[in-house]
Amino acid sequence: WTFSALYSDTLKKMDPDHLVALVTEVIPSYSCLVFCPTKKNCENVAEMICKSLSKEYLKHKEKEKQEVIQNLKNVSGGNLCRVLRHTIPFGVAYHHSGLTSDERKLLEEAYSTGVLCLFTCTSTLAAGVNLPARRVILRAPYVAKEFLKRNQYKQMIGRAGRAGIDSVGESILILQEKDKQQVLQLISKPLENCYSHLVQEFTKGIQTLFLSLIGLKIATNLDDIYRFMSGTFFGVQQKVLLKEKSLWEITMESLRYLTEKGLLQKDTMCGSEEEFQNNFHITKLGRASFKGTIDLAYCDILYRDLKKGLEGLMLESLLHLIYLTTPYDMASQCDPDWMIYFRQFNQLSPAEQNVAALVGVSENFIGKKASGQAIRKKVDKNIVNRLYLSFILYTLLKETNIWSVSEKFNMPRGYIQSLLSAAAAFSSCVLHFCEELEEFWVYRALLGELTKKLTYCVKAELIPLMEVTGVLEGRARQLYNAGYKSLTHLANANPEVLIRTIDHLSRRQAKQIVSSAKMLLHEKAEALQEEVEELLRLPSDFPGLVASSTEKA
Repeated sequence: WTFSALYSDTLKKMDPDHLVALVTEVIPSYSCLVFCPTKKNCENVAEMICKSLSKEYLKHKEKEKQEVIQNLKNVSGGNLCRVLRHTIPFGVAYHHSGLTSDERKLLEEAYSTGVLCLFTCTSTLAAGVNLPARRVILRAPYVAKEFLKRNQYKQMIGRAGRAGIDSVGESILILQEKDKQQVLQLISKPLENCYSHLVQEFTKGIQTLFLSLIGLKIATNLDDIYRFMSGTFFGVQQKVLLKEKSLWEITMESLRYLTEKGLLQKDTMCGSEEEFQNNFHITKLGRASFKGTIDLAYCDILYRDLKKGLEGLMLESLLHLIYLTTPYDMASQCDPDWMIYFRQFNQLSPAEQNVAALVGVSENFIGKKASGQAIRKKVDKNIVNRLYLSFILYTLLKETNIWSVSEKFNMPRGYIQSLLSAAAAFSSCVLHFCEELEEFWVYRALLGELTKKLTYCVKAELIPLMEVTGVLEGRARQLYNAGYKSLTHLANANPEVLIRTIDHLSRRQAKQIVSSAKMLLHEKAEALQEEVEELLRLPSDFPGLVASSTEKA
């Protein structure tokens, strides 16, 4: 195509790739995906396209687009992203990991039903969600700064003209002259081979597999474990993947590592000197790691942190407990804003500041980092980063608003939500870990409560309502404000009254909420009834009962 003649000088500067012309050939009658290298680029491209679209696009499914905007506000406590506020009326939205899961779900539904006709998105959309399009445009052959792999490219263009959904599909790749040779190779070379990562993902792969095999008693001696490994995908590919070591050596090394780490114990069978007949059994620490599904790279660090925590557990606030349940793997990816870190530290109470000192992070260190001064004393970067993430989680539990916390820490709301979900999952894992180790009994009740708070992350009064199927935070707040403040209220509600009282609630949703509340209330009543019967039942070892039984005999 040649669009230059149709473009004004201003538009040429804004849109040198002629994206506007490429998408307006398709939308709004059909859908279009524009893949961009970065999240920021997605937002900029969506805004740029909307600035160039005619006012006619605003009329297409206008009422439905206003509903999408209202629904986005409902799930975000009245907040709406500035970019989406501008682009959705044109049927355009961006899609990347900076969105919350509720926002993504609403936008995907709107796209699937044709209310939105254009997504500017990152490569993550290609791998996961099933959102087909008439035309797919790749704005550049890059994912961030990495050149596209063949399988990524195929995933992206595979969204165009999906079988059974559309009869026609087109893909367009925009490139610069410098990338021409690499792109020619990209579109002509075969797909990359698929290889097992069982050994590369060391602690999450082969070692976790061995711990599970022994913990579940599927294979407990060296011979059985080796035979199991030979039947895995890695075992099938061993001739290709293993250059320096044999599969037997890899198996031996992994078992030795687990034994040295105190997760397994080895015992030789009586009367046998043969190494392959060595039996293994799981230790208490191994069982705790296995039951808690703790990444084996961190199980000994977690044990040490929990042990150290017992020496001076600060219960004046939740901060110390939150720090102990902040995911280790997210700390390594964190890059703190030191001015924000320092500001947040100074807003803590003296008791909360003691938590930082207890884990090894001083106010002096954060202050020097914030002012750009050199630091001589070495401080563990992972501990510093983990404490920063625990500040975010602590603020989130106090404010229960992802948007305000996102603004306060200058981080995408999607990242804040991912951190919250990961912390809720890890808190549950740490709870199961502690249940297997007697010395950590003090943590059990505390972690149970914290897991619930992290899972729902709302004001305490909304938690009972959010146990009902289909009730998320926005809906729970609507119900609470309308006077439905408990599970009993919802179970006895009239669906027709709910429809009239609660904005944007369909009859099907109202019936589902009432039905789910009734079922949940019934289950809780049955559980309480069983508890009452247990309390009132005469104990089998009651003295008089034992004596009368003896007399009868």
